[in-house]
Amino acid sequence: KVAQCGFEAVVPPKINRKEPWPYDKERYKQRNEIERYFLRLKRFRRVFTRYDKLDVVYAGFIYFAMVVDVIVRVNRL
Repeated sequence: KVAQCGFEAVVPPKINRKEPWPYDKERYKQRNEIERYFLRLKRFRRVFTRYDKLDVVYAGFIYFAMVVDVIVRVNRL
């Protein structure tokens, strides 16, 4: 059904599936990294609930949250 809409499956099928579909393992790894990064950004309640009216202010806080995330991760090393 996904292929009929013109998309490519990125999520791997369950192990016990009788007819598994092909997927790109490298793209799945990239997708997983992006999902985990958004999960880390959502720790900031302001990003998750979007209190800001203006897109510019919201984007600015997302950049700020990204910088804070990088600083925290670097300090853990």
